[in-house]
Amino acid sequence: MRTALVTGSAGFIGSFVCRRLLDDGFRVIGVDCMSDYYDVTLKERRNAQLLQSENYRFIEDKVEMPDLLMSLFADEKPDVVVHLAAQAGVRYSIENPRSYLESNIIGTFELLEAARAYPPQHMMLASTSSAFGANTQMPYAETDKADHQMSFYAATKKSTENMAHSYAHLFDLPITMFRFFTVYGPWGRPDMALFKFTKAILEDTPIDVYNHGEMKRDFTYVEDLVQAIRLLIDTPPVRPVDGVVSEGDSLSPVAPHRVVNIGNSDAVQLVDFIEAIETATGKTAQRNLMPMQAGDVPATWANADLLKSLTGYAPKTAVPEGVAKFVEWYREYYK
Repeated sequence: MRTALVTGSAGFIGSFVCRRLLDDGFRVIGVDCMSDYYDVTLKERRNAQLLQSENYRFIEDKVEMPDLLMSLFADEKPDVVVHLAAQAGVRYSIENPRSYLESNIIGTFELLEAARAYPPQHMMLASTSSAFGANTQMPYAETDKADHQMSFYAATKKSTENMAHSYAHLFDLPITMFRFFTVYGPWGRPDMALFKFTKAILEDTPIDVYNHGEMKRDFTYVEDLVQAIRLLIDTPPVRPVDGVVSEGDSLSPVAPHRVVNIGNSDAVQLVDFIEAIETATGKTAQRNLMPMQAGDVPATWANADLLKSLTGYAPKTAVPEGVAKFVEWYREYYK
């Protein structure tokens, strides 16, 4: 039985990853600080489902706490690490940047130091499509430049990519960074558009539509994302011989380090996304058209060719199908 350490295990994506690994026969160690950034009850209920498995162990603490991860690595010697713990959200990073520094930068540093002392077979660290920043060439490919991040959140995530590369190079740690593209689905975060829009539409209150609806996002259904992560776990990067890297591969020429996009490869207009929610709820949204928010970008769109070449898999859930599943969950959860 392989042991997996999953940070952010009570989070939206983390809980789905843990459940999949448990189903696949892993022993899972989950770490989560149960932050009050959004409704803690949602996190507690996700975690309660995981605790029903005898192969799940949970530690409630912050990944940036000195020696926490070092002690865990020493005790558990994880074979696989999936690092999802982070302070999320573009807009909140303008209000409270220190929380991003502590959780995203220091937390990742603590993880890398622990891995340096007790190397796992493969480490997978979450990054974000926001790392592409001001890049307007789409669809985004992993080999495109990503130098001009538009928010402090994005800057911290790009920094973790660079930090991880240095540790991969110096200590031969196999590390895959995956960049998410607007993940959604049941048990999702209340600060995300789908959750907020569904709640408002069902309650007959207006929704804030930024940039007057002129936004595009590559919406990725959570179970598709988890399938991609699961396949990538068994595809660790290998330091290339003589620095030779295949065309289109983001593998570093000097380290077992790779960046992989996980997206649906489909840029969906925000207005079409809202219409899918209207169809699923059977109600019409009251739209409050707003200007673009600071730190945001008008569009994201993934080139996921590298994911497919590495794993043979491509996310495929269409937005109307995924949105309908979320609305069904939301109605059941909130009665």
